[in-house]
Amino acid sequence: MKNLLCAISLLCFGTAGAQTQPIPPKIVAADTVPAIINHKIENGIVKFSSVLRPLRPIAGAPEPFYTYFWEFGDGKFSFEKEPEHQYPDSLLYNVRLFATNSYDDGKPPPSRPKPLKPGSSRPILASSHTEPSFFKSGGSIEIKTNCMPKPGEDMMLILGYKNKRESGLASLNGTLSVFYNDKEFTKDNFALVETRAYNNEKKTTIEKEGTFAALKPAVSAHPFYAIGGPNIPDFDAAVLDPDGTALIREKMAAFRTTESWKFEELKAGEERFLFMQFKTTPEMIKDTNAVVKLTGMFVPDNPLATTEFFTMELQIVASHDPNKMMLKNSRMNYRFTGKKKQLTYKVRFQNTGKGPAKKVDVGVAIAEVLDMNSIKILDSKPKLIMADSAYANQSAMDTVHTADSVHFVFKNIYLPGMQQKGVKDADSTMGYIEYSIGFKVKPKKLPFKSGAAIVFDKNEPIYTNKAAGRYKMGLSPGIIAGYGFPFESGNTPFAGQKNITFGATLAPYAPHRYYWQLELYASSFAEKEYLIQRTEGNDRIVPVLVNGKQVEGRLKYSDSTAKVKVMTINIVPLQLRYNFNKYFGAGAGTLVSLNINKQSTPAKESLYEVLSANGVGTPLTVKESFDKISSNFSDFQNTLFADVQIGKVHVGPSIGFRYLFTLQNTNNRLITYLTWKF
Repeated sequence: MKNLLCAISLLCFGTAGAQTQPIPPKIVAADTVPAIINHKIENGIVKFSSVLRPLRPIAGAPEPFYTYFWEFGDGKFSFEKEPEHQYPDSLLYNVRLFATNSYDDGKPPPSRPKPLKPGSSRPILASSHTEPSFFKSGGSIEIKTNCMPKPGEDMMLILGYKNKRESGLASLNGTLSVFYNDKEFTKDNFALVETRAYNNEKKTTIEKEGTFAALKPAVSAHPFYAIGGPNIPDFDAAVLDPDGTALIREKMAAFRTTESWKFEELKAGEERFLFMQFKTTPEMIKDTNAVVKLTGMFVPDNPLATTEFFTMELQIVASHDPNKMMLKNSRMNYRFTGKKKQLTYKVRFQNTGKGPAKKVDVGVAIAEVLDMNSIKILDSKPKLIMADSAYANQSAMDTVHTADSVHFVFKNIYLPGMQQKGVKDADSTMGYIEYSIGFKVKPKKLPFKSGAAIVFDKNEPIYTNKAAGRYKMGLSPGIIAGYGFPFESGNTPFAGQKNITFGATLAPYAPHRYYWQLELYASSFAEKEYLIQRTEGNDRIVPVLVNGKQVEGRLKYSDSTAKVKVMTINIVPLQLRYNFNKYFGAGAGTLVSLNINKQSTPAKESLYEVLSANGVGTPLTVKESFDKISSNFSDFQNTLFADVQIGKVHVGPSIGFRYLFTLQNTNNRLITYLTWKF
C-alpha cells in the first residue's frame, strides 16, 4: 500500500529531486489531465521537463504540437520545451507550465502549480544558460502572450518593463498600467484571474482624468536642471504635459478595464516582469476573426524619462494555429468605406518542421471587392528588399499576381524549424507579411473574406483561416413624407378621408438584403362630415317654428351629423424589409395608431312637411348646430401593411407605395410616400 501511495504521489507531482528518476504516468486522452511537471538538479541548475496528454490530430491539418510557457515562480520564465533555470536561493517556489495545443481538437492541459525547493543555488561549474530575449521593440515596456485568445481558455500575459541604460538614470520609480477589454466590443473579452508580481510592485489606480502621469516639470525652461544648476524646477509647481495627457486619456477612453501597479528602485539595465493570468470569457465576441487590443503603459516618476506605450493586437481564434491571417479593424463603418478606404492584412506563419526553410510562398486569395493593384507591402519578417532590386541569390521578396490572388514569396531566406536541433527561440521560427489594400469601388454592405495558403519550400500548402471583413450595423435616421387616400367611402372613421403624413424612420445604414426598420410619424386627416344617425319621423304632426311663428307640420326624418378632423400618431414597431437590389425593395409590418387630437362638431338636420290652411304641404329643412367636442388620445387601431419602394432604396431618395389594412374596420387605404435616410 505504501508503494502504491508513493506511485500516486509521483504521478501527481512529478519527481521530488535530482536523484529520483521520473516515472512515466499512464496518460488518458482527456482534456482534464493536467500538465505534469518533472525536474532534476544538476550542477545547481534545475532542468525541467513535462508529461502532457497525447495530442489528437485534426484530419487534413499539419501534425499537432505543443508550445510551452514556463513560469519559474521567481519572476523568470521560458518558452522552451525543456528549459533550465538557476534559482537565486533555496526557498520554496511555485512552478507553472502553460502548454498550448496547436492543430489539436481538444483543450490545452490544465495548469497546476508545482511547489519546488531547488536546494543549493551555487553551481559547481559555470552555466551556459541564458535568459530569453524579451525586449525586441527597443522600448521600456513590452507585452507578450503565450497564445492567441480562444473563448473559454486561459491566456498568460507577460508584462516586461526595464530601465534602459541609454536613459542615463541610475534608478527609476513609476507606474505600470495594462488596458484591456476594448470598448469597441459590447462584452468583456478578458477576466483577470490572478496577477503574480515578484519585485514588490504595489497595486494602485489611475486617476479618473488620467492626467497624473502627464504632470511633468517644465524642463525645457530650466536648462541647468540635468546638471543640478540653480534653475532646478519646483516639483510642486509642475506643469501639464498636454501630449502625454492626451495619450493617457485616449487609452483610457478606448478600454473598459485598467490594472495599475507602482514600482520602485528599477536599476539601470534591470528587467522585471509581471505575470497576468487571464480567462478569455465564453461570452467574448463570437467572431473568430476579430482583433482585440491590449495596451501597456510605462510612466516613470522622473520627468527626464518619457511615458511609453506598447499595444498588442490579438486575433480571437477558434483553434490554436501558428499560421493565421488577420484583418485589422475588421468591423468597419460603412459610411466611410469607399474606394479610398485602405485595409490592413497580416499573415503570420511559423516553420514547425525539423529543418530550416529557404523559401516561403504566402499565397493570398483576394476578395472580389478589393483592388489587387492597390496592394502595398507595409512590413515583413524577415525584412527583405524587393526582388527587382536584388542581386543574384540575395534574400528578397517577390510578388506574383494571378487573376484572383497574389503571392508574397520570401526567397533565399533561412527560417529555422521549431523541431530543428539547437533552436530554442520560437520567435526565430516565425515570420509574417503585412500589407494594405483598397476597394475597387464602393462595395455592397456584405461581408467579404480572404484566405491564405502557405508553402514552406516544396512541402504541401498549409491553409489559414479566412479573415472576414464585416460592417458595423450603423444606425441611419431618415425622414418620411406621404399622402394617403382611401379605396372606399362611408360613415366609418377615416372612410373617404384623405390625409398627409410626416415623420421619421430608423434603420441600419445603407442596408443590403434583410433589415428591420422602425417608424414614427403623424398623420393629419382632412375635415369631413359624417352621418351619425337618421331618425324617421313617421309623418306624425309636430309643432314647427317658421319665421317666428309656430305652425304644424309632419316630421319626415331627422339626421344627426358631425364634422370630424383628426390627427393621429403612428408607430411602426415591427417591420421587415428586403432590398432586392439598389433600386427596388419591399417590406411588411404592423402599425399602431392613436388619435392624439380629434375635433368633432355635431349638427342636426330635420326635414318637415309644413301644412298650410288649405292642407297643402310645403317641405322645410331645419338645421341646428352644437358646441364643438374635442378629445385626445383615443381610438386605438392596429393596422397591417405591405409596401414596395423604388429609387435609391439603400439610402434614398426613394418613393414607396404602401397598402394598409386596418383590423378594427374596413378602412383600407393606400399611402404614397417619399423617404430619405441620412
